[in-house]
Amino acid sequence: MNLIKTGNSWKFATEADLEDFVWANLKELFGLIPLKRQYYVNGQICDILALNENKQLVVLELKNGEDRYIVQQLTRYYEALLENKPFQEEVDYGQPIWLIAIKPNFHRDNFTDRKYSHLSIQFLQFQILVANQNFYLELKDLDNGKLSKVEINYQERDVNEDIPAPPRAIINRLSKCDNSSENEREAVLRIRKKILGFDKRIQEIVKPNSIEYGKGKNKLCAEFYFGSTFYGFQGRPNLFLRLPEPDPHYRQTTLRMHICSDKDLTTFSRIIHYPRAFISNKNRVSNLYEYPSFIETIKRCVEGESLNERPRICYEKYEKLILSGTNSLEILVDIALDTWLKRL
Repeated sequence: MNLIKTGNSWKFATEADLEDFVWANLKELFGLIPLKRQYYVNGQICDILALNENKQLVVLELKNGEDRYIVQQLTRYYEALLENKPFQEEVDYGQPIWLIAIKPNFHRDNFTDRKYSHLSIQFLQFQILVANQNFYLELKDLDNGKLSKVEINYQERDVNEDIPAPPRAIINRLSKCDNSSENEREAVLRIRKKILGFDKRIQEIVKPNSIEYGKGKNKLCAEFYFGSTFYGFQGRPNLFLRLPEPDPHYRQTTLRMHICSDKDLTTFSRIIHYPRAFISNKNRVSNLYEYPSFIETIKRCVEGESLNERPRICYEKYEKLILSGTNSLEILVDIALDTWLKRL
């Protein structure tokens, strides 16, 4: 489970992390039976569908930050579900659909929208509490003040604030990158600092043609490769990241991806799968993923394949990039680091 600290408080790193936790703890938090996640119906995607012991359908919409339109979203879900009546063997549609909104805070517009809606919508405000180095999710019903709490299985990362100076190997290799700008060389050192500062367990491993980052040879998250004679990559440091599978039709795994970036290493245009050096995987239909095409493909598949888990999982892995609406290389590095942490 990924949490991040903001000031003196804690929050889930992404909305997908919040959803993962609530889905796994539906029984403990609400006494509910899980039914479906990211369910697509009439152009709407419901975060979580669940059942109570009386077969009443429950819809949970989750937000990891401020959102003024959660009442409208739940209203659309209500209409779509009543119109289609999915899961009729499991659900008793003779009972009203129970609607739950879960957020860290509610805007006054949310209360106004609910006041003039004919639907009954439960507002639950959540916060993450820390006590004796243990983490808890606390939910508060804003109508009656009732509290519920469940422990989060999370260990705080051992952030590395004492980052060693760059080794002579990386300085020498950068100086030999004839087609590299000064900004690009500075960006390499900035990315190196970000990676090493993420967790003390990340090691810097110097090899003849590359400098790798991770825990041992089988738990890598990033690599600067200097051994290329491949046209277009000569004389530049080549960044490789271990990223989640970007094709929503494939089973999720972690792939060694070459990052084709701008000269300042701030944005990327495509990612290419090379299992080693610049050698492609001939067993795959495609090894190249253009931005934003591959992101649009993930989004389309999530909307169109509600019964297939692979697109949903792929969406969750790249959610931070999708929601940003940018081709930020820094976010791609964040995804690689989060992926590395989950693999430990």
